[in-house]
Amino acid sequence: MATYKEIKGVTVQTLDSDPVLNVGSWSSGGSMNVAKYMFGGNGTQTAALASGGVTPAGLNRAESEEYDGSSWTEGNDLNTGRYGNRNSGTQTAALTISGKTYPPGSSVANVESYDGSSYTEVGDVNTGRINAAAFGTSTASFFVGGDAQPNSFQSIVESWNGSAWTETTDLNTARNGVGGDGVTTNAIVSGGSNPGQTEGIGNTEQWNGSAWTEVADLNQVRYFADVTGVYNTAIIIGGVDSPSPGKLANTESWDNSSWTEVADLSTARRQGGAGGSSTSSVFFGGEPPTTAVTEEWSFPPPTSAVLTEGDLFLSGGTSLKGFGKAAGIPATTWSSGGSLNTSRYNMGTAGSQTTALAFSGDNPPLVAVTESYNGSSWTEVADMSTARRSLGSSGTQTAALGFAGQTPPAVAVTESWNGSAWSEVGDLNDARTQGSQSRIGTQTDTYYAGGETPATTANTEYWNGTSWTEGTEINEAKKTFSGAGLVSTASIIAGGSAPGGDTTNAEIYDGTSWTEVANLNTAGTGSGAAGTSASAFIAGGARPSNTGKTEAWNGSSWTEVNDMASSRTASIGTGTAIKGIMIGGNPDTASCEEFTSDNALSTVTVS
Repeated sequence: MATYKEIKGVTVQTLDSDPVLNVGSWSSGGSMNVAKYMFGGNGTQTAALASGGVTPAGLNRAESEEYDGSSWTEGNDLNTGRYGNRNSGTQTAALTISGKTYPPGSSVANVESYDGSSYTEVGDVNTGRINAAAFGTSTASFFVGGDAQPNSFQSIVESWNGSAWTETTDLNTARNGVGGDGVTTNAIVSGGSNPGQTEGIGNTEQWNGSAWTEVADLNQVRYFADVTGVYNTAIIIGGVDSPSPGKLANTESWDNSSWTEVADLSTARRQGGAGGSSTSSVFFGGEPPTTAVTEEWSFPPPTSAVLTEGDLFLSGGTSLKGFGKAAGIPATTWSSGGSLNTSRYNMGTAGSQTTALAFSGDNPPLVAVTESYNGSSWTEVADMSTARRSLGSSGTQTAALGFAGQTPPAVAVTESWNGSAWSEVGDLNDARTQGSQSRIGTQTDTYYAGGETPATTANTEYWNGTSWTEGTEINEAKKTFSGAGLVSTASIIAGGSAPGGDTTNAEIYDGTSWTEVANLNTAGTGSGAAGTSASAFIAGGARPSNTGKTEAWNGSSWTEVNDMASSRTASIGTGTAIKGIMIGGNPDTASCEEFTSDNALSTVTVS
């Protein structure tokens, strides 16, 4: 008889107290004295500062308030009222940087230093701008990106040494409404808006003291959001994805390799202020409508004992508790999403459950149609240049990649999406089709594994944003299988059709090699997938006939969970293992289903 450790990969532990869920939560804090937005915010959860901004009474506000963890107190005003400014430093040693005054409606270069009681004018920035990111200390800060007015989006980075501002290495992507945090030796910036400011971007960049490097994109594109934390562990809060609906409650957590959706704000908003770390922070003010609401964020610290699905343990040495399928968990539900305008299957996709992109596919005939999803409805946008089916895809709603596929025959063509149009970029080395068909990677960091060239192959190719190079082969040559993950750091593939028949085989990539892991419960082909190598799901497919069967991956094993409402194959998935979407499929369908999963801790009753 198999032991629990052999089945789950862990032993029954004896713990002093329950481990914690690796999720955060927002709770109410004390309201600000003055409702405002477009102001500078900084500090910590128990010692925050807010200065400048826009209030219902008007622009160019000079008010300054301090938060002690429970209530706000009015302090001395700025010397120059402004809005769109940014703050750095602490509550008692801060900088209020740049912004805008109206009239005349232009950016100001003015910078003021705060010592805990009063503001003093210090050295101006070289380029005045609004909606930039600012972080660091009162003697060593960065001022990043923003709008130099009017609609002059910047990649400029300026460094403060305590007496003067100096331009340093620019961002890779110019942007307005960017969020960022860190210090002058290592930092992270994320989000922002495109030049037309019609929608947000998901682009994230890290600073290592000498260069900015693009890393994994946000799940939810956004601008006018706030980032708190450090370069390798941070959260991004609120913001807006496009002019309408105009505000987000969404929060995402950064672990130095990927962004994960976590608990939402109680009050959705944009252009507020924030301070603190990824585990303890505060978010205050914002709009629309203009608000004084303050919310406090709590997240388990990295040293916490964290629950993983499949855990079984004696809590306090007395109560036997379980976490996972053995206790009837995770609870999973499928619900109807908005239908595509053009029904199809074997398409490409990118994005999240609420900001997805679907492109090309088989109607039949083949179509080049691209559609954008806002969480409720699909809108047709610009077509791909090459209509195809069984293509590979990656990225976000505004920065996607579509590659390979079949016209027929198999093609090597790669196209890049910038949020409004497709353009051809570097071809694959080998024309192929029916490789890893679900979302793996970003627009600048993508793997394409397996498929037909025309023989079934184990070959992989890696895209670095410019060109394709051959990568480490998977262990089992196959096609029409599913995959999810972050490519250069971690990916998972599962199922598919191998020369010997349909397979349950699953493999994980750790950045160097592919390793076989626990098999699927049911062999099949043409399933869709979403998530990461640590937490994913696959759904649908031919097993051997069309099915709605869904399996969830917890990092060590696959568990069957609730089926989709409709049986289908050749549908495509995107999103996370907590919130994902399956799009289209065969029989030829326009229907989409949305997946939601939650986990909970249960006491196990034994006899």
